[in-house]
Amino acid sequence: MKSFSIAKSRRLRGTPYTSRIEKQGVTAYTIYNHMLLPAAFGSIEDSYHHLKQYVQIWDVAAERQVEISGKDSAKLVQLMTCRDLSKSKDGRCYYCPIIDDNAGLINDPVVLRLNENKWWVSLADSDVILFAKGLAIGNKFDVKIFEPDVDIMAIQGPKSFELMEKVFGDKIVNLKFFGFDYFEFGGDKHLIARSGWSKQGGYEIYVEHNDSGLKLYDHLFEIGKEFNVKPGCPNLIERIESGLLSYGNDMDNGDNPYECNFDKYINIDNDVKFLGKEKLKKIKTEGINRKLVGVKLNTDKISLTGSLDLIDQDKNIIGELRSACYSPHFKKVIGIAMMKKPYWNGDQDVKAMINGEICVGKVCDLPFI
Repeated sequence: MKSFSIAKSRRLRGTPYTSRIEKQGVTAYTIYNHMLLPAAFGSIEDSYHHLKQYVQIWDVAAERQVEISGKDSAKLVQLMTCRDLSKSKDGRCYYCPIIDDNAGLINDPVVLRLNENKWWVSLADSDVILFAKGLAIGNKFDVKIFEPDVDIMAIQGPKSFELMEKVFGDKIVNLKFFGFDYFEFGGDKHLIARSGWSKQGGYEIYVEHNDSGLKLYDHLFEIGKEFNVKPGCPNLIERIESGLLSYGNDMDNGDNPYECNFDKYINIDNDVKFLGKEKLKKIKTEGINRKLVGVKLNTDKISLTGSLDLIDQDKNIIGELRSACYSPHFKKVIGIAMMKKPYWNGDQDVKAMINGEICVGKVCDLPFI
């Protein structure tokens, strides 16, 4: 597949960190929420090894927020997700599949409860703000919905804890996973969550004050030298090995939460009201006919655009490969696939046409590691 330049325009937003990461050597972008999201700083495999040993700072400002506030805000947020938020608490993050009336996935954001009447919906790649506004208008909810000026930087990797402690003290090390609090830097308070799109540990800083946020970005690189800090971005290899799903790649509006193994985030056996609840009850009763699983393929190269058919020995299509990469850990290509029933069982043999050759492989459970 050829590489092409991105033509920048008003429709394609940069981030407060764009000028810095371009000086730091970003080599590829993708588009996420109409915004530039760094996709590589040189070799993805080199960055993968570095992420698992040290610490990286990511420009993930493309992870936009939808702020929902007002006396009916909790009702609206609950209406959007199949996860029961009735017992949610201030200062906590919640992974929340958002679905439509047919139980099709619209997004899989992290929802932050700032207080009972103020929420941030931290988005994967889709226009959830329009969906939220439509529901609010249709239900005549008393809410305010907008995109706040919040630009996230993520601090990821095993050395992230030492780096952040050096800046913010002991308090930040004691922050629980998916918890958040406010920490001061440069005279401004920043919301920092113990979260991130990797399984190597770390934080996400929700920067609302660009001037002090940029000073913090520079400061982290300066004092992080002893921890071998480098610029980075969400890493395809680490993501797939960890079984972290990507909306728009591994799943989309044609898939439902059960097919994506989100069972623990589905609450249909109580009085909580949300869109698509009756459809989910029907799906649970009837069962699913496909689901996401892992696949290992006996080849060492793949470049996946779109999806790739997976076939059995009789050339019947039994699934589709949706994300894939070469894994240095397994010394072969691994990927995330939507497999038909009953072919999702572990050790199911599969075949795929890759680089003009038939490659064989097997189905396995997620995550890989």
